[in-house]
Amino acid sequence: PESSGRTAAGRAAGPARDSRRAERADVGERTQAPRMVLVLCIGDTHIPHRVADLPPKFRSLLVPGKIQHVLCTGDVCVKETYDYLRSLCADVHAVRGNYDDAGPDGFARQWPDSKVVTIGDFKFGLVHGHQVVPHGDVNALAAAQRAMNVDVLVAGQSKRWGARKVEDRLIVNPGSATGAFRDEDPEAYPSFVLVDVDGPRATCYVYELRGEEVNVDKVEYSKA
Repeated sequence: PESSGRTAAGRAAGPARDSRRAERADVGERTQAPRMVLVLCIGDTHIPHRVADLPPKFRSLLVPGKIQHVLCTGDVCVKETYDYLRSLCADVHAVRGNYDDAGPDGFARQWPDSKVVTIGDFKFGLVHGHQVVPHGDVNALAAAQRAMNVDVLVAGQSKRWGARKVEDRLIVNPGSATGAFRDEDPEAYPSFVLVDVDGPRATCYVYELRGEEVNVDKVEYSKA
């Protein structure tokens, strides 16, 4: 994945904060800047059939009322996980993953396969990613992004996070928030992405849990 540096979650928790230690409230403190909007990109939780719950360290970072929008790539699987996302933010947008149809209550079966959401100056496209073949292929994702005519494509399925600029647009994969497939891919650590939208600029902060340490990568993108 493309990034511009990695630090512990206790540092670099937001713009102009690279030298200060971040506590749990730091996720929300980014919203203090004028016009800044915080978007949580998350998905592939696969609770409870592969993992019991979100990592406690992620729950402590994601503070209710501090996030303006949630974009969920699907494979939520049970309504309790969706309700948790709703507790963080009332504006939750989700698409159906290939495991959501098998959920015990079927609550996600009517979710769309794709969705376009306008946030500030950006059009976000949201897909789970199982429709994109080959899965996780950058060229295939770029083709889907062009077809949706969006500035930022948020796609899951591949279980590893990624954020890269392709053809003057941005493609974001938040990975699996639970690391649900680490038994198959040891490098697929639990992760999610927070995007600061500030006018024509979008800054992605990728949170990845490795052992007991949460690392943060930053990827910056500006509209042409």
